[in-house]
Amino acid sequence: MKWTKAEREFLETARVARLATVAPDGSPHNVPICPLVERGRLFFGTDRNTAKVRHIQANPHVAIAFDDYTEDWAHLRGVLIEGEGRAIDGRAFRAVRARLYRKYPQYETIAPLADRDSIAVEITPRRKVSWGF
Repeated sequence: MKWTKAEREFLETARVARLATVAPDGSPHNVPICPLVERGRLFFGTDRNTAKVRHIQANPHVAIAFDDYTEDWAHLRGVLIEGEGRAIDGRAFRAVRARLYRKYPQYETIAPLADRDSIAVEITPRRKVSWGF
């Protein structure tokens, strides 16, 4: 996926995004995540037994919304990404966890991602729509 420089900088510095998944019964599920964006892929850490992980394992299609809101609507901006997710664990999980801890230092002490009960999710973008750039 090709990003403009402005989109890439926006995504790489984002502190929160919203992940949408679909439950097996077709109902939508939308939750905030703390994203890590590197080399055109997105990552986040989570407990391995969350609804979002179960949904991605059953149906890997996801959407992630990144946005900046301001009362001056002339300066609204955001990126909506559609892609496919997959759970990663083991050595790949530990590498992502280290990078998440660098971006979000509070993660390690407030919400640690333990090997036994946490994983990382990798999102491969397939389509994007952006505005305000």
